[in-house]
Amino acid sequence: MKMPEIDLQLIAPEIVIAAFGFLVLLVDTFLPKSEKKAYLGILSIIGVVVSFFFILPLIGSGRIGFEGMFSADGFSIFFKITFLIITFLTILISMGYTEREGIAFGEYYALILFSALGMMLMASGTHLIIIFLGLETMSISIYVLAGLLREDQRSVEAALKYFLLGAFATGFLLYGIALIYGATGSLQLKDVASYIASKNLLKSPMLMMSLVFLTIGFGFKIASVPFHMWTPDVYEGAPTSITAFMATGVKAAGFSALVRVFFTGLSGFHPDWISIMWLISVATMTVGNIVAISQTNIKRMLAYSSIAHAGYILVAFVAKNDIGTAGILFYLMAYAFMNIGAFTCVILLGKKGEENTLISDYAGIGFKYPLLSAAMTIFLLSMAGIPPLGGFMAKFYVFSAAVKSQFYWLAILGVLNSAVSVYYYLRVTVLMYFREPQREITGLSFPIPSVIALILAVIGTLYMGLFPSNVLSFAQKSIAGLM
Repeated sequence: MKMPEIDLQLIAPEIVIAAFGFLVLLVDTFLPKSEKKAYLGILSIIGVVVSFFFILPLIGSGRIGFEGMFSADGFSIFFKITFLIITFLTILISMGYTEREGIAFGEYYALILFSALGMMLMASGTHLIIIFLGLETMSISIYVLAGLLREDQRSVEAALKYFLLGAFATGFLLYGIALIYGATGSLQLKDVASYIASKNLLKSPMLMMSLVFLTIGFGFKIASVPFHMWTPDVYEGAPTSITAFMATGVKAAGFSALVRVFFTGLSGFHPDWISIMWLISVATMTVGNIVAISQTNIKRMLAYSSIAHAGYILVAFVAKNDIGTAGILFYLMAYAFMNIGAFTCVILLGKKGEENTLISDYAGIGFKYPLLSAAMTIFLLSMAGIPPLGGFMAKFYVFSAAVKSQFYWLAILGVLNSAVSVYYYLRVTVLMYFREPQREITGLSFPIPSVIALILAVIGTLYMGLFPSNVLSFAQKSIAGLM
């Protein structure tokens, strides 16, 4: 029996991330405690950068390996670059935050790298088992990271809630995968699509049920309504740097798998599940925005904002055309910059034992911390969809996709929801610049890595708003094989 060829270059980025994850754990074991804090973050950043350089030779190659289970097509490359950007920024903002909160452990950085590994596997998987393994690698790491503030009751509660509901959602996802295998005899997405077309299984009850279970499983990961209930509590309780990582990386990974599975393996069912996704999109936008208005905690407000943004992305998912699918990729990258930037501002406005996460805490800081407030304003306006920022262009592309596919009411509801969101984003801006502070916030520190991350996030948000064509063109080339 001939052994299958192992293309190590194909999985080199994943190998590097995994190797540096283990290396961080080794360094944490043998280095003196006084030297660990600085070296662990730097070592993790080196791992991300090296992994990125191993991705570059794969751009445009479209290679498939491991018996067709793993792909380095444009779609996966775009998402891997997005994941590495998210991981890079998260590690930067973590270097000062973890030291402040007393969680600068080796396992913190290692788990971030292992979670990024899972995300990359999800994006490259063309076989449902690979996607599932990637999802579990990511999820288990995030479960632990969410509860790393062990002395904080909210953090422990967040981890437990996320773990229990996540395990429940994973069960649905796995059962949906099992039903696909039972109906088609394969877990290879292209083989599944071919078998469904050849046998005309579009009305198969088993496959229709699998659609429902897969929607539940992926819906939990992207925090769409009605699978969103864990989001505000987990976002509030988790360490803020991990909240930023979850809000961007986990959501992007969930969408990468959702698009891959539904557009490649189950594309024939588009007329059947499009109406369900239409309703989920509208519900997700509406619930996220309306509930965000009443929030008094900035992390909970950003959590409901994150839910609403999942609804906007689903608009493009429903449209299922070239501009829409490219718009999903563009949106997720733009969202990564503005969301991580906003959470970085939240981190910098806090200190040990005083997180200052109430929205009222932002009153009057506009002139006391002008640069921090200006950055926060840029991110909030971008999330609201105000030109000429990245968030505006992202929403423009997804709503244009809906119009192009004649989903006019979906586009109208999306625009109306976006208008509603302006209220709670501008409320924070008004507090920063036009309200007297209710209490004095002093003793803040601004670690250099966090400031660098903030500057990079501002540059990314402005660049994607002012020069969107470069990223959109890359996104359109990335989806060519998928569509």
